[in-house]
Amino acid sequence: MMHHSPGKLNSLVRFAAAGLLAGSIAGCAGNNTEDLRSYVDSVKSRQTARVEPLPEFSPFETHLYQAMDARDPFTPPSYSTPKSQVAHASNGGISPDFNRPREPLESEPLDGLRMVGTLGRDGMSWALVRMSDSTIHRVKPGNYLGQNHGKIVSITESEVEVTEIVPDGLGGWIERQASLALSE
Repeated sequence: MMHHSPGKLNSLVRFAAAGLLAGSIAGCAGNNTEDLRSYVDSVKSRQTARVEPLPEFSPFETHLYQAMDARDPFTPPSYSTPKSQVAHASNGGISPDFNRPREPLESEPLDGLRMVGTLGRDGMSWALVRMSDSTIHRVKPGNYLGQNHGKIVSITESEVEVTEIVPDGLGGWIERQASLALSE
């Protein structure tokens, strides 16, 4: 009979256990690889989305600015005005009266004012005009309203007719007809 030392026996048992463990792992791996292969094949067989190609950009063309003899863009332009326009601007024609006292309804633009009613007595008509702050003023022909030197010409039950004096863009002034309708 053979006599083994306890150290060798332990090492022999460990070696045998390691061999059995390696064999069992190899056996398990062999059985499950078929599932893994079928999954990989199904993923590879799926269609992929088509990616649009990137747009082609034309190269940026540079431009060399060579306007050294032109007017400096940071200085205001000087316009030469034709003589007919100068005569129109200075001919003593239409112009607002800047020396008259300003009236309360001239502090707001015409489109910010609302006609809310009329009053009449002994042939005289007044209009009731509401400002944006809900203040109501009584006006008559000859009063001014709006920010364009608007003078009230006439008042009817449905509107206030106004003549405004506005710049004509050529250094002069022109008259423009406007009205303020009765708001509901």
